[in-house]
Amino acid sequence: MAFFQNDEPPKERFLNAPASVLWLIAAILAAHAGRAYLAGPQSDIIIWDYAFIPARPAEALTYVSYLFLHGGFPHALINSLWLLAFGPPVAWRLGTARFLMFYFFCGVVAAFAHLVSDWGSVVPVVGASGAVSGLMGAAIRILYSSQRSGQSGHFGAELPPLASIFARPVLFFASVWLGVNVVVGITGLGLTEEGQLIAWVAHMGGFFAGLLGIGLFDRMRRRSRLV
Repeated sequence: MAFFQNDEPPKERFLNAPASVLWLIAAILAAHAGRAYLAGPQSDIIIWDYAFIPARPAEALTYVSYLFLHGGFPHALINSLWLLAFGPPVAWRLGTARFLMFYFFCGVVAAFAHLVSDWGSVVPVVGASGAVSGLMGAAIRILYSSQRSGQSGHFGAELPPLASIFARPVLFFASVWLGVNVVVGITGLGLTEEGQLIAWVAHMGGFFAGLLGIGLFDRMRRRSRLV
């Protein structure tokens, strides 16, 4: 029995993006608009209640809810554009349900990475960057494998195996991405419009979650297609 048949891409697709990616982007932008423009004086309360705060590690909901909060519209827009760039190859390969699971998995791991590095901090962390970084790590393995095989990465039973994490293009991409984040963290170049530092350790945690975790989720895809 085959699953997720509705995830097969049509011949003509807007920006080559599946619905799951577009809906995530819509949710990010809608959540920011609702907080920034509709909540009014409640905006800061929303941040305090739903952002991820290392000093409150037991609040399970915030490991996911922080992904839909952003420091400003440019922050939300940049994350949405990166999601549009790197989300489709992962979504087409995994199918809707596993793609969403994978996205939130990367976001949760990113939050844990920040928790370890900033234990006890009361500074709120917001933004989808950690989860999007995970999609970047996964997408580079998918895209390189598809390029080498000449096949698309669309969801199906017969797909090329993921590129090895030790493949030269994968290592090069990972080195550049991690290097940029280390520079941002050390120099403070990555400031939000409100003057807050970007949680670069969360980016790294999410990236490694995606780079390594895509193998597990891809095996789940293959097993389900054979049921």
